[in-house]
Amino acid sequence: MADTSDFRNGLIIKFKNDLYTMTEFQHVKPGKGGAFVRTMLKNLRTGKVLDNTFRSGESVEVVRVERRKYQYLFKESAGIVLMDNDTFEQLTVSEDLFGDRAKLIKEGDEIELLVDDVDQIISADIPIFVYLEVKETEPGFKGDTANNVMKPATMETGAIIQVPLFVNEGEKIKIDTRIGAYVERVKN
Repeated sequence: MADTSDFRNGLIIKFKNDLYTMTEFQHVKPGKGGAFVRTMLKNLRTGKVLDNTFRSGESVEVVRVERRKYQYLFKESAGIVLMDNDTFEQLTVSEDLFGDRAKLIKEGDEIELLVDDVDQIISADIPIFVYLEVKETEPGFKGDTANNVMKPATMETGAIIQVPLFVNEGEKIKIDTRIGAYVERVKN
């Protein structure tokens, strides 16, 4: 058990029967009344953020976690197959762990799993930016650049991303995986 004096950014605690990471905290000592700590907590499973206030000295349960790097190998019916970069052991995880971002990863991408002390997977992080080739889209043409007009494009992994009109088939683009959006074209 830890108390409010042990709070720091990135600390993972068990709160309301779920796991949260502390994104912000602030010790407050008002002129009247007891001191307290104002925090912003992010749920590791759902990603929802909540703000909570702890009384100074209140104890919380700290969860020990480990970040492990894996390499994405392929997708099968049982889930996504990853390989441990150190031991070369293969691991199959549920596609639900990645949510909508599962279609943005391809062979060889590095995945980081957050694992607790009993080897239970808490969350999966994919790279913030990925570089994918456009496999199918309408032909590009010049003009109408003032309105930021977008068109759908199917990527090599099957994901459908909105891209500007000037992007053509066969080009590589940079995609922000946090929001699933086009960033820029990539030169070969």
